[in-house]
Amino acid sequence: MRRTTRFRRLVEAPEILVLPGVQDALTAKIAAAAGFSAITCGGYATTATLLGAPDTSQLGLMEMADHYARLCDAVDLPLFADGDTGFGNVTNVRRTVRAYERAGVAGLFIEDQVFPKRCGHMAGKAVVPVEDMVAKLKAALDARIDGDLVIMARTDALAVEGIDAAIERARLYREVGADLIFVEAPRSLADMARICREIDAPQLANMIQGGLTPVMTAAELEAVGFAVVTHPVATSYAIAGAVERLMRTLRETGSTDAVAHELYDFERFNALVGLPALREAEQADLDFARETLRGRG
Repeated sequence: MRRTTRFRRLVEAPEILVLPGVQDALTAKIAAAAGFSAITCGGYATTATLLGAPDTSQLGLMEMADHYARLCDAVDLPLFADGDTGFGNVTNVRRTVRAYERAGVAGLFIEDQVFPKRCGHMAGKAVVPVEDMVAKLKAALDARIDGDLVIMARTDALAVEGIDAAIERARLYREVGADLIFVEAPRSLADMARICREIDAPQLANMIQGGLTPVMTAAELEAVGFAVVTHPVATSYAIAGAVERLMRTLRETGSTDAVAHELYDFERFNALVGLPALREAEQADLDFARETLRGRG
């Protein structure tokens, strides 16, 4: 079954879909090994990984598409991708969808922020006129080749124009044809419940540690009415904390012994990245070559 079809079924299933955020091929492999059904990777984690910089539209379309292609090559899990503002106007949106489809993603979202955008939980956001976003969304839907590719419409209007305007925009985006809806950064459980109640569409919740939205469990969010929950930055924060401890320990003691219990060992890490299977494949090719040459002798 295609990854797009698998992802669409997971989104439409009665139980909530938990999407862990990964930031590179290695963390995608870790998520797969942990047993998740799908993953996500946003611009926040990607920018931190590739540039060590904040999520302020510093990466271009092809940098993001190339990054997603590496993730899709690394694991067979459906990947939900960040289409940002579409990297321009409707023409750019079409190119974004085509590039992401070639990369192998199972779904993506387009948002209605003004370019250059900001992380959804940062201050100072602005949104484009609603007709501009409707045009972008229509372009994205028309551009997809695989009809099962999930396209989500995200609105950041809540922080700019209030919850009534955000809900109105979200309803319109659903009418245009968005498969999934995301109203970014509600600040209370009451607002989250209202969003799910008043927008007739599968809804996504975004859990950011230290962000504006209350952090809740998957079961609690499912009870509110959400279909999908993402944890897009937790992996990046975990890596930052772990590496900080490692570096401080190494600098202060001259050894990693004090944190050795937190580290993979040589064999376990090689297994994670697939070295045993790679060696088996190499040997199989060599055995084939030898048998072929022996038969010609």
